[in-house]
Amino acid sequence: MMRMVLLAGLLWASPAWSQTAAMPDMAKHHGGQTYSFATAEVDYTRFDGSGVVNWDAEGWIGSDMNKFWWRTEGETDGPRLEQVEFQALYSRNVATFFDLQGGLRYDIEPDRRGYAVIGIQGLAPYFFETQLHAFIGFKGDVLVRLRQSFDIRMTNRLVLEPMLETDLYLTDVPERRIASGFSIIEAGVMARYEVTRKVAPYVSVMFERRLGGSARLAAAAGENVGGWSLRGGVRFWFN
Repeated sequence: MMRMVLLAGLLWASPAWSQTAAMPDMAKHHGGQTYSFATAEVDYTRFDGSGVVNWDAEGWIGSDMNKFWWRTEGETDGPRLEQVEFQALYSRNVATFFDLQGGLRYDIEPDRRGYAVIGIQGLAPYFFETQLHAFIGFKGDVLVRLRQSFDIRMTNRLVLEPMLETDLYLTDVPERRIASGFSIIEAGVMARYEVTRKVAPYVSVMFERRLGGSARLAAAAGENVGGWSLRGGVRFWFN
């Protein structure tokens, strides 16, 4: 009996046995844990004589290496939905601070259409949050979208966030009054106050405008091509 106890003790103390027993804990320290994150922004503005509500939300669930990402953004003009977009993406870490992503996008408004999506997302030098994605439409339209932003922390709770987003269309989309080329730009600065790390009211000054041929098509159809707006809203953060 004593020999069996001694043998069991030696096995447990041996390097091979110790490494095998510790594998579940080691996996947790090397990307094996599952985490989740989500954030949402909802704001309101007056533009061209009507109330406009914008929302932008995204989140993920997964490990350090592999994640499922979701995104949605949209805009209402009074009671009418102007734009609604959803994305579902698989994300794989391929470099320090950068993920390669692929998946699907589906638009409900201004018309229903789907896209295959491929792109990258991560933290570029100088702490620029960067998203660069190509959308290949099942109806033949193709575009590339770039979005960048970064935080300037003025105090422990007050944060300024400049941002830029632009769409480059490689094809014409007549039904959406979009011409090939840079079609729209959205740029501005958000000032948010983090009441807690998970709730932050904000105001933002934004400039949004159609460009080039897309602006001419919108103007010919009697649409506003864009301009400045002052927005007020709230950012929520979940994990």
